[in-house]
Amino acid sequence: MTAIKIYNTLARDKQTFVPMQAGKVRMYVCGMTVYDYCHLGHARVMVVFDMVQRWLRASGLDVTYVRNITDIDDKIIKRAVENGESISQLTQRFIAAMDEDAGALGVQKPDHEPRATQYVPQMLGLIEKLEANGLAYKAGDGDVNYSVRDFPNYGKLSGKSLDDLRAGERVELNTGKRDPLDFVLWKAAKESEPAEVKWDSKWGKGRPGWHIECSAMSCELLGEQFDIHGGGEDLQFPHHENEIAQSEGANRHPFVNYWMHNGFIRVDNEKMSKSLGNFFTIRDVLKKYDAEVVRFFILRAHYRSPLNYSDAHLDDARHALTRLYTALKEVAPDSLSLDREEPYAIRFAEAMNDDFNTPVAIAVLFDLANEVNKNKSPVLARQLKGLAGIIGLLQRSPQEFLQAGASSSDQGLDEAAIAAQIEARAAAKKAKNFAEADRIRADLLANGIVLEDKPGGITEWRRA
Repeated sequence: MTAIKIYNTLARDKQTFVPMQAGKVRMYVCGMTVYDYCHLGHARVMVVFDMVQRWLRASGLDVTYVRNITDIDDKIIKRAVENGESISQLTQRFIAAMDEDAGALGVQKPDHEPRATQYVPQMLGLIEKLEANGLAYKAGDGDVNYSVRDFPNYGKLSGKSLDDLRAGERVELNTGKRDPLDFVLWKAAKESEPAEVKWDSKWGKGRPGWHIECSAMSCELLGEQFDIHGGGEDLQFPHHENEIAQSEGANRHPFVNYWMHNGFIRVDNEKMSKSLGNFFTIRDVLKKYDAEVVRFFILRAHYRSPLNYSDAHLDDARHALTRLYTALKEVAPDSLSLDREEPYAIRFAEAMNDDFNTPVAIAVLFDLANEVNKNKSPVLARQLKGLAGIIGLLQRSPQEFLQAGASSSDQGLDEAAIAAQIEARAAAKKAKNFAEADRIRADLLANGIVLEDKPGGITEWRRA
């Protein structure tokens, strides 16, 4: 098997992937903080690392994939108090919504989906180790902080030096930190906070800081050192840098071998953010576009590149995916298994093995579709569907996709109304009233419905 190469953020280079244990991969990805609906940035993380784990498995590797859920933090507490509901009611509602969104996008469930609130004892154990190693201290305000300057390798993931960080640090008032760079491991309980976010500890009642949860959960489920840690580019600093400091500071050996980060989503070339008002939830986008179109749109860009979101780009993705499905509509795949030694499959694998280069892999799918259209080969149609299936595409019936309702040009005509119009057009043609037949075709096209007349008087339709 050709070696898989991964761009390792820690090494700032593309490296041949060598699992710690032959044939097995342990991978952890930072998941969602569940106080609101998931947005497109979350969609990219979910789809990208779903693609990664799918390809690793398709390459014959035994993968243990962990993606956590942050179900306790300041934003969650604030939102629950505002809503007048318990933390668990709020988080359970948004976990259910996240699962719906992920399922719609074809994202397979991770092997483990730990929630922070279930791992507080492990977090406390890690903090105790850090304290014993001289890297954690209880401050005057009751918080337990990490002493950044006492960890010599701080900054190795992000490439930031302590002096650079110190120069850019805002002055914090009324804090018990010894150094502004120090970060909180355990937050002392506040009177105003609900009882359900107060855990007992040797330092008094409180709750974990954000960074400690991923160190504790990953080490508990995958071991103190594992193969791949992933997440969005925005987590590289400080979250992942702090995870390294905590895990290596406590355990005194390397934490993760390969760090992977996906790029930002931008909206009309500006970074997506709530402050700019260009912020889209997954469910808002899915009201307008088919979920597979959104998945295809994400995978058509390399995972490390910025991804520019706009209606025009989604429309273009829809038209492109329509071309692939149309090839399968015209030529049914044969029933044999995917041939991994066939030339298109080899090219596809070469692209995926080169740091999961989905744009090149998808270009192979279009080459295959062109050959299917030319040669009408069921063998090549099978290869097209099989290769696309590895990354979670082209697994519906072509008719289902081509007639799917969610699209930016869909004006709301349902299937019964379309069928009635097609019947009326057939009657007009039979009566030689071709002007009426043309008018019906034009009206349907204006509503985003394309008619295709086939031999034998059959008329098929698809969304434009």
